[in-house]
Amino acid sequence: MWITIGILILAAAFFVAGKVRSDVVALCSLIGLLVFQILTPEEALSGFSNQVVIMMVGLFVVGGAIVQTGLAKMISSRILKLAGTSELRIFLLVMLVTSGIGAFVSNTGTVALMLPIVVSLANNAGVSPRRLLMPLAFAGSMGGMLTLIGTPPNLVIQDALTGAGYEPLGFFTFLPVGVVCVLTGTLVLLPLTKWFLSDKGRRKEETVRNKSLRQLVEEYGLSSNLFRLQAVQRSPIIGQTVVGLDVRRKYGLNILEMRRGEVAQHRFLKSVTQKLASSDTAIEAGDVLYVTGAPEAVSRFVEDFKLEMMDGHTTEEAAKADKSGSIAFYDIGIAEIVLMPSSGLANQTVKEAGFRDKFNVNVLGIRRKRDYILQDLGRERMHGGDVLLVQGTWQDIARLSNENADWVVLGQPLAEAAKVTLDYKAPMAAAIMLLMVVLMVFDFIPVAPVTAVMIAGLLMVLTGCFRNVEEAYKTIKWETIVLFAAMLPMSLALEKTGASEYISSTLVSGLGTYGPLVLMAGIYFTTSLMTMFISNTVTAVLMAPIALQSAVQIGVSPVPFLFAVTVAASMCFASPFSTPPNALVMPAGQYTFMDYIKVGLPLQVIMGVVMILALPLLFPF
Repeated sequence: MWITIGILILAAAFFVAGKVRSDVVALCSLIGLLVFQILTPEEALSGFSNQVVIMMVGLFVVGGAIVQTGLAKMISSRILKLAGTSELRIFLLVMLVTSGIGAFVSNTGTVALMLPIVVSLANNAGVSPRRLLMPLAFAGSMGGMLTLIGTPPNLVIQDALTGAGYEPLGFFTFLPVGVVCVLTGTLVLLPLTKWFLSDKGRRKEETVRNKSLRQLVEEYGLSSNLFRLQAVQRSPIIGQTVVGLDVRRKYGLNILEMRRGEVAQHRFLKSVTQKLASSDTAIEAGDVLYVTGAPEAVSRFVEDFKLEMMDGHTTEEAAKADKSGSIAFYDIGIAEIVLMPSSGLANQTVKEAGFRDKFNVNVLGIRRKRDYILQDLGRERMHGGDVLLVQGTWQDIARLSNENADWVVLGQPLAEAAKVTLDYKAPMAAAIMLLMVVLMVFDFIPVAPVTAVMIAGLLMVLTGCFRNVEEAYKTIKWETIVLFAAMLPMSLALEKTGASEYISSTLVSGLGTYGPLVLMAGIYFTTSLMTMFISNTVTAVLMAPIALQSAVQIGVSPVPFLFAVTVAASMCFASPFSTPPNALVMPAGQYTFMDYIKVGLPLQVIMGVVMILALPLLFPF
């Protein structure tokens, strides 16, 4: 028993120090339990097959898809528009919207998503971002208490209950607790943020090291020089290839891409195919050509081939999110490459260089010192030091990085590609998320929660809510998964060696005589104290069996005790390092450690008092 407690204390010390990655500490403690033969290999590795761990993996994928498709940002932006310039309404909407999204998306993902929106909203309304960003982080944690999947500690107590043979908790069993948390947090934060989070002056804009895709579009004037032309029925262009049209020579135009809407029977399944305008691309009725060039030449091209000039109010699916009709970057991207002084392409024309034939990319423009060359590029001779704006699929742009003898690719194109939201897939992501929630909410549907999450995660990948499978894997926070899976057997070791019973007996003997309410308060504040130094998930894993044993020993329901654990583990506000959202807003809000003490500590204490009184009313002993 004492070896197990020693390993636990040592692991806690390393967690607090933060000098070693938390997943490595967890694995070391797991190996320690194996070396001292406290657990068998099967018991030690049981955490990696635990359904809660699998559910967490699936939830990372689902949450990633919601962000990748722009669904969460779309909902947030539209709701926050209701706030106007009222500081009070902005504050209330930030709390409500963030907690609402946090019920279904990880609190870290929710805060990361809302952070730029809230900063922009605050600046536009003349409100100090400092007053909103800390409540934003806290609201993300509070929202996690609204549903079963909102935060990992909720899944931990679900696992502890079912493991002890009790009935599992429902998807919305947590809702009353979450509502109390959000209401308490909002009422307490309203005065605290006014008193302690005064504006320290506006933060200077950070310099951007890599040009964003939109910055490149604006710099080269692509959007102002861009026309969208649709091939209508009986147009002489139908069936012709791009090379056959020879628009560059005849009209001085450049066809950047072709967008083809693929419409299934149901509008939700509508999707968009983007294709580079390669030489053998045959044009079909309904195709939308994205063309750059002089307006007079475009008008002549439209007249000759009886095309339809599309304005910004088109119903083309791909342009819905961007009513200006500018270039979208779902499958096709742009990047800058600079020619080396020793490049073999120097003094060659763009056409002779054969970028389209060799690398399947188009040259859209050339920046030569302070001049931008955008017309008649085919005959333009390139010089060493020229910066070329190229367009192609993201894979082809990535391949250009390997051809480093003649040029260097500027910035990180693939990193920019990862930021592009597949907004035309937002309805699909919404439908899948709704399906997952329905499967988890209604008990008459014979599908386990972990199965519902796995189905949703797989559907997000299969329906194209991610650019590729690798993008889905990138959304999974493997450090969290390994940390959680490696620490789960610790609770088993505590039970197996009698340490859990010893700690719970100590708590019971010290506080049990005063009744279940005092004992639950002891468990709540012990958990709350531990969470200030250790990850909330790890704290919940360690405290859940202790809370369960304590309730059993005095003969009362363990449900309120386990809820005390998950609420205390999730509602930790007094330190910037207790939860990832707290740390996430620290630099953006220019907060100090003392800011968290001034605002977070009173909130944490008040939340504890309220929950100790409320939990027995919601879940009687």
